[in-house]
Amino acid sequence: VSTQSTGWKNHHLSRFGIFVRKHDSNAKFKTFKVDILLNSKPVDALSVIVHSSKAMARGKAICEKLKNSLSRHMFEIAVQAALGSKIIARSTISAFRKNVTAKCYGGDITRKRKLLEKQKEGKKKMRMIGNVSVDQETLMSVLKE
Repeated sequence: VSTQSTGWKNHHLSRFGIFVRKHDSNAKFKTFKVDILLNSKPVDALSVIVHSSKAMARGKAICEKLKNSLSRHMFEIAVQAALGSKIIARSTISAFRKNVTAKCYGGDITRKRKLLEKQKEGKKKMRMIGNVSVDQETLMSVLKE
């Protein structure tokens, strides 16, 4: 089995980073690099190269495994599989939710709305500055098939 690039110029301009592999029967196979993104930040350790026919299924499987193995945070975490700049699979880990309206009994609904809006703004700030770390055990469990 020999691996052949589509040429430096073509590969450099290529949108998806296509690799062409030749087997002994001279049949060509297209493989793509599937990147995994956590909160829109790529995780290089989880990137895989797969055949074009299995890219979507593999990306969806990795997203689901990550969703089940990562712990929840105070903010929502988006787990995405991307093929170049195109998102092919997405899974969302929901955030912990504190009951901020527990101390408001009856009365006017506007106070409850105000507290919920304040909580929503705080979650938005946390999502922007929050980092998600993936430990070694989680990486190994996700990469096992």
